[in-house]
Amino acid sequence: MTTSDRRWVFRDGEAWDPTAGTRILGILNVTPDSFSDGGAHADPGAAIAHGLAMVEEGADGIDVGGESTRPSAEPVPPDEELHRVLPVVRGLRAALDRAPASPRGRVRISVDTSKARVAVAAIDAGADIVNDVTGLREDPEMAPLVARSGVAAVLMHMRGTPRTMQGEARYGDLMREIAEELGDRLRSARDAGIADDRIVIDPGIGFAKTAEQSIEILARLPRLATLGRPLLIGVSRKSFLGTLTGQPVDRRLEAGLGALAAAVVNGAAIVRVHDVRPTFLMLRAVDAIVAAGRSGR
Repeated sequence: MTTSDRRWVFRDGEAWDPTAGTRILGILNVTPDSFSDGGAHADPGAAIAHGLAMVEEGADGIDVGGESTRPSAEPVPPDEELHRVLPVVRGLRAALDRAPASPRGRVRISVDTSKARVAVAAIDAGADIVNDVTGLREDPEMAPLVARSGVAAVLMHMRGTPRTMQGEARYGDLMREIAEELGDRLRSARDAGIADDRIVIDPGIGFAKTAEQSIEILARLPRLATLGRPLLIGVSRKSFLGTLTGQPVDRRLEAGLGALAAAVVNGAAIVRVHDVRPTFLMLRAVDAIVAAGRSGR
């Protein structure tokens, strides 16, 4: 499969092309209990303003989440998740549609949910992407919904649930098992009618992974290239960075940028981050180096 076959296509026909540089998905948690920014953007107006600020800083998309997926997080009822997410998705879409066109294309809105009821309402409100940490397996209605709507999807690797996943980090061959399990999710998505070019995959750093396993995944990302889809990587402020550096959540930026740089060199096409501007500037350098290496082959 060629690199040109690995574009991530949206339902309006636009695409993110890995050869055009790494894309940034800004994290917008509208939750009271997310591990690093819980409660910071609970007010819809503040959340919309923060999302627009991330776009100004260089984000290509905004990932809106109304349920924490931190270890041991409790599930949120669908009505509460909808109450948190929908005003933000609607407000962002309206504001973004009024803004001047970007040379990098339309800014995308992602909804971070594993519930089809939340996803369909967010899609109706203007979301372009469903980012499901369960890989579309938790809600049997999710894969058919994604197929019908034509939206793009992120399939993430996780074992168990956020409440149980830390007890599931047992692997004989880490990369082989992740590749096989993501391959299973890809086949299920195809069987549901989701086109390959609508899918990206995420190995789920920190989700049923120890710190050592998270580091190994970043070092061995090319092993997942055999799945034939673009890779999304999220390391922002995660606990393995604290294990490496001894720093608390709010002081992990530099370590996270280093981890993302390594991920991009190893094949990541999309990065999901809290701190957009430093990431954007780092990627200007890393993308140029990667492109120079590609052209010199």
